[in-house]
Amino acid sequence: MTIFEQRRTRGLAIALLALLSLPALSTTDGRTSTVEDNKFLYPEQRHERIGELVAQFIQKSHYNQVAVDDELSSRVLDFYVENLDRNRMYLLADDVEYFERYRYQLDDIVKSKPLDPVYEMFEVYQTRVRERLNFALAQLAVQPDFSSDAEYQFDRTKEPWAADSKILDMIWRDRVVNDALSLALEDEPWDKIQEILSKRYNGIIRRLDQINNDDVFERFMNMFAHAVDPHSSYLSPRNADEYRIAMSLSYVGIGATLQTEDDFVRIVNIIRGGPADFDGKLKRDDRITAVSQGAEGEFVDVIGWRLDDVVDLIRGPKQSIVRLQIIPANSIPGSPKEIISLTRGAVKLEEQAAKSDIINVPRDGRVWSIGIIEVPGFYRDYRALTSGDANYTSVTKDVKRLIAELEDRGIDGLIIDMRGNGGGHLTEATALSGLFIENGPIVQLRNSIDITRSPPQRLDDPDPVARVAYNGPLAVLVDRFSASASEIFAGAIQDYARGVIIGQRTFGKGTVQNLYSLDQYFRREDDKGFGQLTLTVGKYYRVTGESTQHRGVHPDIVLPSNIDAELVGESARENALPWDTVATTRFSAGLPLDSTIESLTANHVARSKDDPNFQYQLDRIQAGKRIRNQTSVSLNIETRRAEKESELAQALQRENIRRIALHLAPLESLDDIDDEDLLDVQLDQAAKIVTDMATMREIDAPPAQTAQVLP
Repeated sequence: MTIFEQRRTRGLAIALLALLSLPALSTTDGRTSTVEDNKFLYPEQRHERIGELVAQFIQKSHYNQVAVDDELSSRVLDFYVENLDRNRMYLLADDVEYFERYRYQLDDIVKSKPLDPVYEMFEVYQTRVRERLNFALAQLAVQPDFSSDAEYQFDRTKEPWAADSKILDMIWRDRVVNDALSLALEDEPWDKIQEILSKRYNGIIRRLDQINNDDVFERFMNMFAHAVDPHSSYLSPRNADEYRIAMSLSYVGIGATLQTEDDFVRIVNIIRGGPADFDGKLKRDDRITAVSQGAEGEFVDVIGWRLDDVVDLIRGPKQSIVRLQIIPANSIPGSPKEIISLTRGAVKLEEQAAKSDIINVPRDGRVWSIGIIEVPGFYRDYRALTSGDANYTSVTKDVKRLIAELEDRGIDGLIIDMRGNGGGHLTEATALSGLFIENGPIVQLRNSIDITRSPPQRLDDPDPVARVAYNGPLAVLVDRFSASASEIFAGAIQDYARGVIIGQRTFGKGTVQNLYSLDQYFRREDDKGFGQLTLTVGKYYRVTGESTQHRGVHPDIVLPSNIDAELVGESARENALPWDTVATTRFSAGLPLDSTIESLTANHVARSKDDPNFQYQLDRIQAGKRIRNQTSVSLNIETRRAEKESELAQALQRENIRRIALHLAPLESLDDIDDEDLLDVQLDQAAKIVTDMATMREIDAPPAQTAQVLP
């Protein structure tokens, strides 16, 4: 009997059990298993209605007016299988080969046919996961040998699908040894390791059995939308509600956006103004392995958990403590885990507002004052604005006020820090640009309705008669996480030759999305709802006609960054919309900055060679690359322990080389590092570059003249 016939037979059996109301069934791990634990998954009628509507939206409203045809169907299948088993740890080659029969059918299925094949593929995956986890549990009967010379390949994304279960057995045997060894490196005894891993593997099975019809549908439809472009997506009713809560900033938590990846929950973003942002220790791409309630609570292992279950654990009463056990970003399996303690609290809007500071740069017997304005997002309180409140919150208003305050303090130059700024309101992007540009167009916009119209819509400075807020030396500091509206601002400053762009190539998101609440298109017949669709409907272009899409904004002066541009950004996504151009719109730029940038770059390169902090940053980046390039680890505990000690020793050595060069006392341990010793190297370098700009401006300034009264 094939697995697909077993599926149908099992569905009938479960239906019969439900009718007969049989008692709970016993399981191999001592749990009790009810019919609900092993429920039969199937598409509901409303799912088919949603799928049909989503297909219509994609064809009529997407920027590219994508055809829902065989070509899209083929991409959807690849995306769905990749999403199910990205690391190729569960499915067999025969399973994937069987799925091929649906390669050119998924478009028709979504548009007008029953979605059973989608659920059939998922149940094959679900069955394989259960097989693997049961195999892993069986391995815990015997303590592993930690003295072998074997290696565990933890990154299998580019490996072929396993030909049979024997190959997967070998892979999973190594996986279990690695999981156990990682705990042994933390000095856990074998009985404790058995307990932890048994709970972990049984927990994955339990949560696998808790998956419902909406979960499967959302997973597939989200991949259907992603196959069109990376920023189009579908959310189930429950997750649509979660999205609205997050956007309202009315929840109490730690202030972080989470996402599941393989068996881990990964930090996608740190929300400005939240507890995690204040604490500063939790970073993007950190992976959560366990959660503890209170300062002394026991850690609950959350590897393999559903995302919403992990979120429920992390949330809690205001001012209560939650502790996270995390694997730091870019760490290999078995790396030392860290404990981060956070006090839950509400995300404060005022803490997400623009902030200012001054960096003093001593040079040639003089101290230069460089103003810093950190812009975390392009925010605007539309509700207050439309109600007639003249004091509505706006990033442009805040930055204008901060500039005035900094100029009162006598700054010599200004840095607008856009690092990590993921965008926001388009109106604020054009208005903020207008603070530094006399008047004229800021960006061009083309949407799916006027995609064939030439020229695109031109968006100008919304307040062209207002005076420029600042006309001194200006730099915009960006990184790979600067996206969307940030790229509009940085691109405008660069195109008008108003300032210098410093840092890393930006994200490359030159598209605009609309959010459609699908409830408005259907009559509610129950309380389940229909979810929401996010769809890419437009594209931005710079005044030069170049798109920021895919390529981003290239800095005039590049600074090294820990963010790997090959892994992060639009160009890292295989189905991102392409870069293209439209006609240049008329605008009046300042004098070219080519020779200025050349001089600034030469000064920066010469200065950085002897800068201990800069060299320390380069060494850390190289160390991070070595870790990221690793795809396997040793299963020998002594080798792993030696590697761990070597990594820590190298990190301490790097830190002490930096400290000695700065005439600071060396440390005996990395635990002795004080927060005051940590330096924002990119910001420090940017301040020195702007000081160069201020120096050059003084040299080039015309001599003072005596005012004359003309006849």
